Amino acid sequence: MSIKALHHVSITVKDFDATVDLYTQGFGFKKGVTWARGGGERAIMLNMGDGAFLEVFSGRTDTPQPDGIFAHIALSSDDCDADFQRALAAGAGVETEPMNVSLPGNPPIPVRIAFCKGLDGELIEIFQVL
Repeated sequence: MSIKALHHVSITVKDFDATVDLYTQGFGFKKGVTWARGGGERAIMLNMGDGAFLEVFSGRTDTPQPDGIFAHIALSSDDCDADFQRALAAGAGVETEPMNVSLPGNPPIPVRIAFCKGLDGELIEIFQVL
């Protein structure tokens, strides 16, 4: 199989600068390559680490769909609670407070998860294996 991992998730947003701030300040992503599209729209690749990126485009003008095409993006974390608080401080909205759950398996996998909403309604899961 040649597919190794998720490379990037792409979103188009209303407030480009605030969204970049949310993901860089709130989640610690690193700014990567930037470019412009026709019509003055801006774009950036934000490095999540481990070869995964969030691609952000400016130019969204419509109302966000409640569920969108993707259910959510999940971000691997070493400290779910701290990352959740940092995301809120950077402008994310609360969806589900951090909580411990057990993923079915043999043996079950204990994890700590939280969900927040990005500035355009995208659902972001913070996922920590305990």
